[in-house]
Amino acid sequence: MAFFDLIRAGNLEEIKQKVGADSTLISKKDEKGFPPLIMACYVSQSEIADFLLSKGADINARDGAGNTALMGVSFKGNVGIAELLIEKGADINSQNFKGATALIYAATFAQIKMAELLLKHGANKTIKDESGKTALEHAEFKGISELVDILSK
Repeated sequence: MAFFDLIRAGNLEEIKQKVGADSTLISKKDEKGFPPLIMACYVSQSEIADFLLSKGADINARDGAGNTALMGVSFKGNVGIAELLIEKGADINSQNFKGATALIYAATFAQIKMAELLLKHGANKTIKDESGKTALEHAEFKGISELVDILSK
């Protein structure tokens, strides 16, 4: 099975074997530009993400759109993996190629617990994306009153 298929399937033991035989797999991207860590986070494989980080995966690596692993879990709402990434030093205020941050994604996709976590760890509420909107403005546009309240504080 191909390396990225192993990640999607959650096969940690085979991933360990493949990385043991070829450590460059940690930083190779798939055909869509996803590094292994972003793929593991995107498909909610926290043990694999933790393993990849322990082997030196770049926690702030970017996919083809400039998204980091933290951005990916922020729009999906996976707080557990976000906590792991933050604990391991992910750049909480990193912006993708369109200026979006993890907090902007959390606001845009109504991920309230994620927004609370990001704010607790110092997410900058004043950063604007390429459309000139902050996380608060995205939450207002979507009509997510609970997020508007949180981001207004």
